[in-house]
Amino acid sequence: MNKMNRYFPLVLLVAAALLPACSRNSAPAAHDEHAGHGHEPAGESASAPGGVKMCAEHNVPLAECGICKPQLAAGLKVGEGLKVRLAAKESAAMAGIQSALPVLGPMADGVECYAELVFNQNKLAQIAAPVGGIIQEVPVDLGGKVEEKQLVAKIWSASIAEAVAKAVLSHQTLDRERRLRADRVTSEKDLQQAESDHRAACQQLRTLGFTEELIDTLGSRPNEQVLMEVRAPFAGEIVERTAVRGALVESGKPLFTLVDRSVMWAMLNLPEAVLARVKVGQTVELAVASLDGQTFTGKLTWIGAEVDEKTRLAKARAEVANPDGLLKARMFAQARILTRVTERALVLPTAALQRIEDKSFVFLKLAEDLFEARVVRTGARWDGKVEIAEGLKPGEEVVVNHAFPLKSAFLISRLGAGCADD
Repeated sequence: MNKMNRYFPLVLLVAAALLPACSRNSAPAAHDEHAGHGHEPAGESASAPGGVKMCAEHNVPLAECGICKPQLAAGLKVGEGLKVRLAAKESAAMAGIQSALPVLGPMADGVECYAELVFNQNKLAQIAAPVGGIIQEVPVDLGGKVEEKQLVAKIWSASIAEAVAKAVLSHQTLDRERRLRADRVTSEKDLQQAESDHRAACQQLRTLGFTEELIDTLGSRPNEQVLMEVRAPFAGEIVERTAVRGALVESGKPLFTLVDRSVMWAMLNLPEAVLARVKVGQTVELAVASLDGQTFTGKLTWIGAEVDEKTRLAKARAEVANPDGLLKARMFAQARILTRVTERALVLPTAALQRIEDKSFVFLKLAEDLFEARVVRTGARWDGKVEIAEGLKPGEEVVVNHAFPLKSAFLISRLGAGCADD
């Protein structure tokens, strides 16, 4: 037996206790079309001023009596409702029914999806060995923070030492040719050749960061070991390290992975059905369960150009600020793309909503024992709250907790437990 079947008798008892007791009529043959629901016989129904026919049992207009005519709910439009009268003024309190005014405040409609955090690919660099050689120094460690142009490694390379020696020698040759040319001992052609040789010798070193002044300095200290300095291209954090002092490395081998984690990327998976509502530039909220549900805010910066043929999902990307470094790559998050924001929305707890005849209803408190089941049109939903877009006014008091007994009272007559004559 499922849960609904187990609790169904209890629901009937609670709802029946909320309803007024029905009259016993001694002349059953004289009832009108509402016989069986506790109405007075035809011709004896009470009428209010203006000729409005009243329900004698519940003291509400007969056409608005939700207990006697719950079938009218199917035809109600947004903003219309039916009345529900309880057995006594104490009935609502006994059932734990609580009411409150709706709140006016900001509310955003959005598209929800899952996201995975990755490093910002525009702020990620693999620092590789520019030349083959032996690593002499590694002044940074895994997880270390470095500044732009900060030294991260020194490499001794035979090819660099040879290139420096060649550049120093070409410079010395050039100086000699200039002096000889000034004394008209050598030709202009020899001087031009010496200048060309020196430029060629320095070109390789310039691409590796050696300036002509540094080459000259190294030439003045021929016994000093020539080391290739490796520096960080931008400020960030060392997240991978393979460089080990004394290790032999080849040119192009990665030594470090450097990342600036101040901004992370959230890679989103968007269902095909929501793509028409999503645009670049919209705000994205990320709720990360592993960080106690903390929420981070970013912007949608890219939407993929295709939908996966199997999953029917499209890729998208949001950039999310991470100033405290709490977000880490490969974390999962629940994402919400804000597609519409209303600053003064009418907001209720989602517990205030009830579904009847495939419509959204709320119960308005009109008196201690009188409520109205009214059809409303809902808008955005988020974090246990719902926007009431139409059918409710700010000053109307609404049942916000334990509304189910009222719904049961509203529908109980369909089950043969409403007003009944003997």
